[in-house]
Amino acid sequence: MARSETVASAVRCAIYTRKSTDEGLEQEFNSLDAQRESGEAFIAGQRHEGWECLPDRYDDGGYTGGNMDRPAFKRLLKDIEAGNVDYDGGQGTVSVTFHPAGIKSLEEVCV
Repeated sequence: MARSETVASAVRCAIYTRKSTDEGLEQEFNSLDAQRESGEAFIAGQRHEGWECLPDRYDDGGYTGGNMDRPAFKRLLKDIEAGNVDYDGGQGTVSVTFHPAGIKSLEEVCV
């Protein structure tokens, strides 16, 4: 008898990266690339749960995390709102900022 397997539904994951200054961003491999690589590795480790990494880049190089005036972050919020990125606010599976105002804004969009 064949073993029954449950296939998890796809969870479309986005990776948001940010660096407060633009110093070093001209390098071939910079802090934003390292953050993205780390996020991709984390998502790859969750493939068994159906996670897949979206190819879109949400990179805010040279933007402070002290406010919401970040173009890539705003684009990410719009993509979540449009249903292009999956977000489960109850499980806290998306972490895009350490700034409480950013987390509140994300929760407001996604709930």
